[in-house]
Amino acid sequence: MTKDGSPGSPRARPADGRLAVESLRQSFDDHLLYRRGRILSGATARDRYDALALSVRDRLIERWLRTEATIVERRAKVVHYLSAEFLLGRLLRANLQALGIEDDYRAVLEDLGVDLDELYEAEPEPGLGNGGLGRLAACFLESLATLGFPARGYGIRYEFGIFEQAIRDGQQVERADEWLRFGNPWEMARPEAAVTVGFGGHTEHVAATEGFDVLWHADQHVLGVPHDLPIAGFRRNTVIPLRLWAAKSSCEFDLAMFNSGDYVRAVEEKNATEIISKVLYPNDNFAAGRELRLRQEYFFVACSIQDIVRGHLNHHPNLDDFSSHHAVQLNDTHPAIAIAELMRVLMDEHQLNWKRAWATTVDTFGFTNHTLMPEALERWPVALMGHMLPRHFEIIKEVDRRFAAEVAAAYPNDAERAAQMAIIDDADSPQIHMARLAVVGSHAVNGVAALHTKLLRTQVMRPFAEHFPTRFQNKTNGVTPRRWLLGCNPTLSRLLCSHIGAEWMTDLDQLRRIEPLLEDDDFLDQLLAIKHAHKESLAALIENELDLRVDPHAIFDVQIKRLHEYKRQLLNVLHIIALYLQAKAGETVPPRVFVFGAKAAPGYRQAKLIIRLIHAVADVINNDPDTDAVKIAFLPNYRVTLAERIIVASDVSEQISTAGTEASGTGNMKLALNGAVTIGTLDGANIEIREAVGPENFFLFGMTVEQVQQRLAAQPAGRHDYEQDERLRDILDRIARGFFCPDEPGRFTDLVEGLLRHDHYMVLGDFEAYRTCQRELGDAYLKRRQWARMAGLNIARVGHFSSDRSIREYAKDIWDIRPLPRHDNGDS
Repeated sequence: MTKDGSPGSPRARPADGRLAVESLRQSFDDHLLYRRGRILSGATARDRYDALALSVRDRLIERWLRTEATIVERRAKVVHYLSAEFLLGRLLRANLQALGIEDDYRAVLEDLGVDLDELYEAEPEPGLGNGGLGRLAACFLESLATLGFPARGYGIRYEFGIFEQAIRDGQQVERADEWLRFGNPWEMARPEAAVTVGFGGHTEHVAATEGFDVLWHADQHVLGVPHDLPIAGFRRNTVIPLRLWAAKSSCEFDLAMFNSGDYVRAVEEKNATEIISKVLYPNDNFAAGRELRLRQEYFFVACSIQDIVRGHLNHHPNLDDFSSHHAVQLNDTHPAIAIAELMRVLMDEHQLNWKRAWATTVDTFGFTNHTLMPEALERWPVALMGHMLPRHFEIIKEVDRRFAAEVAAAYPNDAERAAQMAIIDDADSPQIHMARLAVVGSHAVNGVAALHTKLLRTQVMRPFAEHFPTRFQNKTNGVTPRRWLLGCNPTLSRLLCSHIGAEWMTDLDQLRRIEPLLEDDDFLDQLLAIKHAHKESLAALIENELDLRVDPHAIFDVQIKRLHEYKRQLLNVLHIIALYLQAKAGETVPPRVFVFGAKAAPGYRQAKLIIRLIHAVADVINNDPDTDAVKIAFLPNYRVTLAERIIVASDVSEQISTAGTEASGTGNMKLALNGAVTIGTLDGANIEIREAVGPENFFLFGMTVEQVQQRLAAQPAGRHDYEQDERLRDILDRIARGFFCPDEPGRFTDLVEGLLRHDHYMVLGDFEAYRTCQRELGDAYLKRRQWARMAGLNIARVGHFSSDRSIREYAKDIWDIRPLPRHDNGDS
């Protein structure tokens, strides 16, 4: 070990475990004293957390440098993962476990009278995303490092992450998430590697030897300052960087203006510039919000492309073989402007002609589509793009012109197809379709579940799939078992290790080996005991957060995901009301606790109204002295850390989106991996999960995609279901006339009337099937060992849904990259 506690070279590592532990203690003490200026007796929890984090970071840095050196020495092809979101979760436990020193540090800290679990709780959570997109990106980076692939992540260092959600009088209230208030000990700022990004201005076409050159005269310049976070491979010395860009003004303030006394205007440019990386996803219901969002997307893309090209030229004489050394993956449409940016850099800054630049660009990029919702396929007004990024608009126009000619030649006299494939439409207010640009400018396009990819090929992007028949492929999502089983469920992990060893941590298919144990009543009882202990812990959290007592013997029925109409939290609420009314009428209802975690986008009025309804219903049901059979717990500020607490305690996983709306989902995988049984539709990855765990271990209900589309074609009014189903009619009437909000009887009238006019997401159409399936589920839960076996089979059979499998498929089929040899990378 080196003096500061870093691991040194492999040969220098001491064989004596006592020396290693002493090194850990010395490193912690040194950081507490020299970096925090504290001695232990006067240190706060934050001081201790920072000292420990810095000590752990020391051990990551040398591994990281060795990884980078190995990539250069072997001239390895690198994948660069561009994502506007990375929901990493807390890093301390994950890094300790990755390095294999969690138990050592726990012992060291215990000797000092410090509780490691308290330091875990002192860590703020970086809220650099708002849902599954960011959580998937985090899983992918961890798997890339664990599998030893040469890779880098690129994103935005949002000063304020996704908002903190508070509930006030049943309504969502957003507060700023100041996750950087006390700094971030894991990151390393690299101001010397800052890049300059331009906006606005105009272009100039200058005659050249062959044709003309284009000069972009931007009228605003922003510095992108990189901050690197090390992402550790699990029990493998590979460490890869997540480079997050912060926007800084190219000049701090106008000194002359300051000296003349105009202090406010002196810093105006600085403030206007740095707002780019200030907050995650502004409300784009307004023109200013949309403009800022486009600025964010171009800012981090331009920084990243410049960084990749600069790194390439440090080791190669030119860009001729750029795509042989670099793959760039676009995580949804947010970074799709990268296609125009790489074209600009190749042509305008490095004088490649269009043909060579375009071939390089297409060979470099892969595009992952994450949605089937038309409103989520980004489109930008031509006027906005032309004003903000005039050179990129020119490039996109040329891509559109050339591709339109290609389409016209392939499908003559097919105006409808030409319109469907136009990158720039011909509407009265023309828009640029970024998903179409991404498809045309990438060599591979993938969906994230088998059904999702099928719908992309046959419906959403059918003309493109017909034109590029080999370009589209499926890559079903996955989750990392290191965070979503080992990290969040240590008791279950210990049980698994005691029977089948630890290989499952890096080969999740090994969980199949527990199947014979599911015939053993003792093993099933241990599974039930572990689940019950987690439920007791969650019950305590619910009581502490909500002042609500719930019975841990009840069914814990969980729906935790972004609040959106297609995810159908509203259907869940209607069923809860039905159960409550049954209990009130004296019917036997298996006790249930319905747990919700969900944030609504600040500008999404309908989603916020559904949150209000959930709380209004909860207020009535939870306070009814006549029945305790049903309870509702809406835990505010849903985030990774809260998900880790809820998932392990879940009996039932609600995956009830309308068939054909959810691309994949990853919460469904995490819940099944921890022994929750799914009730769900044939949507997203539910289909593959059901196939994997067995139809008998999955509660299926609802219309298929085809049935939904038939109903939609008939312009479905929910009134038909309302009139045919007396129970449903009673529930909706109670909501509409104010049974759950007597102080404001009309609060939810519009919500009900909207369903009756047009049941777009089949909330009423699927209600009876859902209620029937829930009754079957409730009966099954009462057979405890049979239920435990179902839960165990879910655990045993979801090995396919590891992000390690996903990454291997991307690496082989899209990126063409190889893992670094373990011995080359300093692995022991």
